[in-house]
Amino acid sequence: MIDVQSRRDRRKINIKKVGVKGIQYPIIVQDRANGVQHVNATVNMYVNLPHQFKGTHMSRFIEILNEYRGQINIRSFEKILLKMREKLNAKSAHMEIEFPYFIEKSAPVSGAKSLMDYRCWFTGENDGEKTDFLVGVSVPVTTVCPCSKEMSCIGAHNQRSIVRVQVRFRKFFWIEDVISLVESSASGEVYSLLKRVDEKHVTETAHANPMFVEDVVRAVAVKLNRDSNFTWYSVEAENIESIHNHSAYAYVEKE
Repeated sequence: MIDVQSRRDRRKINIKKVGVKGIQYPIIVQDRANGVQHVNATVNMYVNLPHQFKGTHMSRFIEILNEYRGQINIRSFEKILLKMREKLNAKSAHMEIEFPYFIEKSAPVSGAKSLMDYRCWFTGENDGEKTDFLVGVSVPVTTVCPCSKEMSCIGAHNQRSIVRVQVRFRKFFWIEDVISLVESSASGEVYSLLKRVDEKHVTETAHANPMFVEDVVRAVAVKLNRDSNFTWYSVEAENIESIHNHSAYAYVEKE
């Protein structure tokens, strides 16, 4: 049959990324407590397209995923990128995998157990010379406004905040450790299940530790700086304000 994608294109415009987006696919991630987790991920796969080609072969991305079915993880990521370059005759390949990661948490006083989900992602690119690989995690936390606490005679306003961390690293690390690092850098943690005694504890703990959005990103950065395994990082925090019609935001990265 006629291969339309391989026909010449005469507009002389290179495309940096072309491929498939939003693929729903099962993957396996390592879990410190249980060995592995089987999760449903969203996968984006792209390659570059030189200006002389009309299009890429979209079906080949899915074929590659199927080749690595049950083996898609941090260790196989680079192999998949190399296979994408080879099978699609590309100079560069890029892949993003986003997935929920579940951790069983115990409430701080009652000990009631529940599952918390965290949004995590792997991002990688291979250009023929090297592979750049990032791991990211999104962690919900609680923050209490120091300014509100200072001005108010009774109480202070608080908000749920989302902290997103991306890291480059030298050797394997546990996602759980980064999540714990972030949770310890805010006014308080977020839980799926709390009894009344737990609610009292987390409320009082948070109000005893007020933090601006700037404080949160700096606290996370200080802890990441202490770990030589992380060669680069970015940290962003968004406070979803409870008394304003906007969010507060801060971003830092290792230079």
